[in-house]
Amino acid sequence: MPFDIGMIKSFYETLPKRVEEARKVLGRPITLAEKILYTHLHPESPLQTYSRGKDYVFFAPDRVAMQDATAQMALLQFMMAGRDKVAVPSTVHCDHLIQAEVGADKDLTTAINTNKEVYDFLASVSNKYGIGFWKPGAGIIHQIVLENYAFPGGMMIGTDSHTPNAGGLGMVAIGVGGADAVDVMAGMPWELKMPKLIGVKLTGKLSGWTSSKDVILKVAGILTVKGGTGAIVEYFGPGAESLSCTGKGTICNMGAEIGATTSTFGYDESMGRYLRATDRAEIADMADAVAEHLTGDRDCYEAPEKYFDQVIEIDLSTLEPHINGPYTPDLAWPISKFAEAVKEKGYPQKLEVGLIGSCTNSSYEDLDRAASLAKQAVAKKLKVKSEFTVTPGSEQIRYTVSRDGQLEDFEKMGGVVLANACGPCIGQWARHTDDPTRANSIITSFNRNFSKRNDGNPQTRSFVASPEIVTAMAIAGDLTFNPLTDTLINEDGQEVKLDPPAGVELPAKGFDVEDAGFIPPMEDGSGVNVVVNPDSNRLQLLDPFKPITQDQVTDMRILIKTKGKCTTDHISMAGPWLKFRGHLENISNNCLIGAVNYFNDKTDTVANYVDNADDAEFMTVPESGKKYKAAGIGTVVFGEENYGEGSSREHAAMEPRFLGVMAVIVKSFARIHETNLKKQGMLALTFVNTADYEKIRQDDLIDIPDFENMTPGKNLTIVLKHKDGSTDSFEVAHTYNQAQIDWVRAGSALNKIREELAS
Repeated sequence: MPFDIGMIKSFYETLPKRVEEARKVLGRPITLAEKILYTHLHPESPLQTYSRGKDYVFFAPDRVAMQDATAQMALLQFMMAGRDKVAVPSTVHCDHLIQAEVGADKDLTTAINTNKEVYDFLASVSNKYGIGFWKPGAGIIHQIVLENYAFPGGMMIGTDSHTPNAGGLGMVAIGVGGADAVDVMAGMPWELKMPKLIGVKLTGKLSGWTSSKDVILKVAGILTVKGGTGAIVEYFGPGAESLSCTGKGTICNMGAEIGATTSTFGYDESMGRYLRATDRAEIADMADAVAEHLTGDRDCYEAPEKYFDQVIEIDLSTLEPHINGPYTPDLAWPISKFAEAVKEKGYPQKLEVGLIGSCTNSSYEDLDRAASLAKQAVAKKLKVKSEFTVTPGSEQIRYTVSRDGQLEDFEKMGGVVLANACGPCIGQWARHTDDPTRANSIITSFNRNFSKRNDGNPQTRSFVASPEIVTAMAIAGDLTFNPLTDTLINEDGQEVKLDPPAGVELPAKGFDVEDAGFIPPMEDGSGVNVVVNPDSNRLQLLDPFKPITQDQVTDMRILIKTKGKCTTDHISMAGPWLKFRGHLENISNNCLIGAVNYFNDKTDTVANYVDNADDAEFMTVPESGKKYKAAGIGTVVFGEENYGEGSSREHAAMEPRFLGVMAVIVKSFARIHETNLKKQGMLALTFVNTADYEKIRQDDLIDIPDFENMTPGKNLTIVLKHKDGSTDSFEVAHTYNQAQIDWVRAGSALNKIREELAS
């Protein structure tokens, strides 16, 4: 029987009435996103018209999903909330802590041994509080959710920024921080600013070398990494209906790279096919019965300009394959222009590694199409020029493509099959290289390609493309190769050309698996004892944060003034630091070490004035933070545009908080990070006049004199006291409502939850 079938049945039974009530209140046709949002309002937010981009609204998501790296901190926080069991269906997925090195079996065994303490903790906490547990090797969280939990019209949150993958099955699925997950698991309302709506109309049909991945690569080029901030992207049109369910999931997954709150598609036949193929025919039947309520109203799609805040149109019939990068996922190149860009920009032309799979592109269809190229390479006697790896998305996918022969095709080509885990996509990659600092190029079918993201080398130019294009490029070993037009010389000296990829949407023999990797929780976990060794360097019980006071925001010092792009990878690196995700004190030793200091253009080297107010001592960012904290001096972080872009990494908020940062003041925030800062009881502020960023000097003392009088909608004042005796004063804006200000006054959102549950 499908998971949560009772909850889903109840949802569909009441859906038509609730959609009609929402339509009546709004007084107009409504989009799919609006149907889902308005049918998931929490009782604390009554049914009424909410203003997009302005009103904060409480929602009641259907479920919560957590990956192991973020679940540690989320569950450490949940243990402090005072509940016996989670209030909504919740799961933990062990996918982030498995390092890719030699191959699936050995890497998985190493990970289980290395991370035993963490896996045992997550398993026991899950057992105690009624949480489903997917063990190491089961697969990547987003693929598991799509295969087992996602359902059309539902709403979920997940502690990973690529949670929107479930939009491929018509959900509103949103990436959040662990503190947000704690809210929902504790039975509290979950708060979100009512998103704006971006409509993407798809016409035509994909063919040849073009795939669903190219849709989102094109959209990323149009909207940029922050163009979707504060918005839900809703795809519609005949082109949308022509895409496979997993193809839709790929598009929604990578919508995180444009800053979108989430992305989604209306229910259609491809979703029904996928539900039936994954043993959820009962859900497909129920969805079919209410299908008109699981997509946007016809008027919304016929005249989208009236109902969406922005509309984009893409003709799939003319869409070219794209390659995006390096260093940012929105630098979009049509393949016909890419070779020219490689030469003009001086990107290393030799392709060293091609990597396919990950949560973004590891469906049966993805691997089948890529395998058709691997089979061609062998048949046409092409010697593969680049290292090549394959990451299946789940054990069900791996087992099925092993049964059907695709894995063998990859291995015959020289490919290495990695564990069913995130691996190189998140920096869990022991890369084979003779020089870890050499300028080089790699290409992946992943979603993210920030500097140092995959292998820690800032000189690695990482490009993003579809699995088909990645496979073809790895066969050629040359970034200037265009498989649509170019030929290759095989081992016999003959000139050969790759045929377009071919593959099927779903396996003809159905999916199969021997052990999917799921462990259900005990019915009654009250007797489970969760033990955390006080001497552990991997796990650490949390102490509540104390509220910020007016004294603490007076005479503050600068921890760092960051320059340029500052993502969550810059604030809290992944890779080898993942092992400390359950130990706040230890992981805080990576706080902002990747950020560039405005005053010296260096990373992890900042001025500290604790010992001498007139002569700075230079040290690492974490060392400086600890020294200021020990001296009782509050600190401030300054930054530029889209600060906190990237993964929904609450550690990027908790670490500065732990080190004594009182305020983060930037030109603009990425949505999830701004919320995470608020949840931890910090001040997330933006320059009213971005030019004021230039006024900040390295040795300034900083005051927020009106902090005690902070109210919704009212700007705060920043006073800079310069060393020469002069001062500067300017306004900063904030988006805190009264409930969020109450979090600050309580020390954190979790502190407030605990107070409310106790009362």
